[in-house]
Amino acid sequence: MNCLFLYNPNSGKGRVAKKVPYIRKKLESRYERVDIVQTESAQDMETRARAAVGNYDTLLFSGGDGTFNNVLQGIGDSGMQLGYIPGGTANDVARSLGIPRNVKGALRTVLSGRSQPVDCMRINEAHYAMYIAAAGAFTAITYQTPQKKKRAFGRVAYAIRGLKKNMNLQIFPVDCVCGGKSVTAHGVLVLVMNGRSVAGLPINKQASMKDGALEVAVIKQVQKPNVFQRIGKYFSIAAVFLFGARVRKRDIEFLHGESVTFRTSDDVVWDFDGEEGISGSVKIEVLRGRVNLFVPKKKKI
Repeated sequence: MNCLFLYNPNSGKGRVAKKVPYIRKKLESRYERVDIVQTESAQDMETRARAAVGNYDTLLFSGGDGTFNNVLQGIGDSGMQLGYIPGGTANDVARSLGIPRNVKGALRTVLSGRSQPVDCMRINEAHYAMYIAAAGAFTAITYQTPQKKKRAFGRVAYAIRGLKKNMNLQIFPVDCVCGGKSVTAHGVLVLVMNGRSVAGLPINKQASMKDGALEVAVIKQVQKPNVFQRIGKYFSIAAVFLFGARVRKRDIEFLHGESVTFRTSDDVVWDFDGEEGISGSVKIEVLRGRVNLFVPKKKKI
């Protein structure tokens, strides 16, 4: 068997790059051939992942949630065997699946050989996301925060960026259909969740990445809010992130289903796993069991 290891040297604080010799040694105990490549950009990660399909038995990669998304765009729904060493800031995919967020623990997961088919999302038949598709308040922070600040300050860098750049909440039209239920309103934040963790917090902790379902949260707002209504939205957003997807507030709608469609304005930009995605209306569907990933033994996923 052969294995390709791709890693993003800029993710997290560069700790994975320092452990490449250790990683090679461990992988060579399982695989006959091990190729290791330091990627140069997000596009390079995606391109190399795409080229690996059919040429390697296992694609192992390291980086943050954005790196996972790059790999997913590359392999699509090919079913290629994946292994993951978390190396980012929030590591929401790893938190959702119980994958250890250190090199030794993550490698043990790969070397144990327990592979499970897990769900991912497909957007407009052409794009993929692993754990989150989101639009609205604070969603641009992950891809707008400079990499140097992420490495220096971790999740604190996101908070600083949010306070500086996202205090004026965009209000956009929302026409949503999911699981036989519809919502027509204006909103400030939309979350379509496949994982348990978002921004390092267990927002959707009752969910599973093997149940073939999506959880959707829509935080509504009147089209022309007064100052008190604007301030109230910050409390609603905080309630979702602090208390999760089961919080009860009149301005928050929760939906559940195998797919969801959103009709909205063309200037609404979507975030896919912390990466800038497409704009405007979307159809998001769950692809059940389409990603083969090494996961820890005895962990509920």
